[in-house]
Amino acid sequence: MGNPDEFSRQALPHLDAAHNLAFWIVRNRADAEDVVHDAFLRAFRAFGSFTEGNIRNWLLTIVRNTAYTAMTRRNRGRNVVSIEEAMLERAEPESWAADEHSAEDGLILQEDGRRVRDALAKLAPAFREIIVLREIEELAYDDIARVLGVPIGTVMSRLARARSQLREIYSGRQRGQRDAV
Repeated sequence: MGNPDEFSRQALPHLDAAHNLAFWIVRNRADAEDVVHDAFLRAFRAFGSFTEGNIRNWLLTIVRNTAYTAMTRRNRGRNVVSIEEAMLERAEPESWAADEHSAEDGLILQEDGRRVRDALAKLAPAFREIIVLREIEELAYDDIARVLGVPIGTVMSRLARARSQLREIYSGRQRGQRDAV
């Protein structure tokens, strides 16, 4: 075990990224909170053995492994999730006024965000997690490779397939909505 103050100083700035990754893997807010709690407890216990490197990658690896362990253990038969609720923290409607957007612009941005989140939720877990790590958490390819424990080539090909599927899901939904109008 390491120094609790040092662990807090280094680990807590990455708490939002941990919650974000956990949520997109387990797709349930309460389960994600449990995963992050368990992961940070495991990380704290192992902090004495963490010598150097990127603590964010180390923590996200622990979060990812904890999330998949929890899913396996629970044999997830349920699939109830409120993406809008989970992403509410990231949506900042009050900033629209500061950016001189009209109320209509704000609603359009909100609807586009909802469509993207809905499309992201439809991706397979391996594709969803790689999109979250790259596009939302903005990790570099080599950092993603470390977090996922795969070669960088796998990261690049999986990311390309994930982006392609995300575009397909999103544009298919767009076409379907236009056809219905």
